[in-house]
Amino acid sequence: MKTIFKTLTVALALVLLSGIPGRAQVYADSSTQLDKYLVPVTTPTAAPDAQGFLGRWLLLEPISKPNRSNTVFTDSYIREAFAQQYFKGQLGDVLPKDGDKIKVTVEYQPPVNLQGGRPMGFGMEAPKYEQKKVTLKWHAMDSQMPNVKLFRFATNLTEDRYGVIFWAVTVVNCEEDIPNVRLAVGSNSASMWWVNGEEAVILSGDRRRVMDDCASQRLTLKKGRNIIWGAVINGPGMSDFCCRFIDEAGKPVKNITLSTK
Repeated sequence: MKTIFKTLTVALALVLLSGIPGRAQVYADSSTQLDKYLVPVTTPTAAPDAQGFLGRWLLLEPISKPNRSNTVFTDSYIREAFAQQYFKGQLGDVLPKDGDKIKVTVEYQPPVNLQGGRPMGFGMEAPKYEQKKVTLKWHAMDSQMPNVKLFRFATNLTEDRYGVIFWAVTVVNCEEDIPNVRLAVGSNSASMWWVNGEEAVILSGDRRRVMDDCASQRLTLKKGRNIIWGAVINGPGMSDFCCRFIDEAGKPVKNITLSTK
């Protein structure tokens, strides 16, 4: 019996060390076409989906921010991480354009071996990362589903997908003031959200993306142009978010349009 137990223990350890092929498909499937999840913007405006989720976003290719665990994502940690000035106009009302490029100095991480599933080596001694200047590009994208698949966006466009920060921005256009609405967000993992330059929602900790996980206080979407900024940070795992406005009854706000200008 002891021999059988020892054999099973060794086999399990080998599986965990080598990566499980089935899980590799879940966490790092670079063969999956991006257009199953996100497609380039081709029209001036878009509407929220049937549930009110905002699907049109300007997405910046991920900024390397090595984290070997998501347990570090306290309020103070993510506030400090997002307060760093990564690019000109960050959180402003003059938006980047589709295809714009920025240069930013990051802690460089070697590309992940996609055959191993999750990044290997987590839980061991933390590696030292070299500072490196990289060029990142903005992409105007429409989501094909209620949630915006940041991990798939990263996997198909860049080598960085774990230990990263994603920046996203969209414009919500209103024909009249819409008072007493809330910005409801779910993200994987931690994130912060701003409406017209004011902090609206913070989601801290190691969390899965859940619809309407956190909601802002009541706010007013003003007539005309409203700027929604978001930043999502994640370590060893998938990254995505879903975002919509809800009214006093918890129903989605739909009488708006979305653009990236």
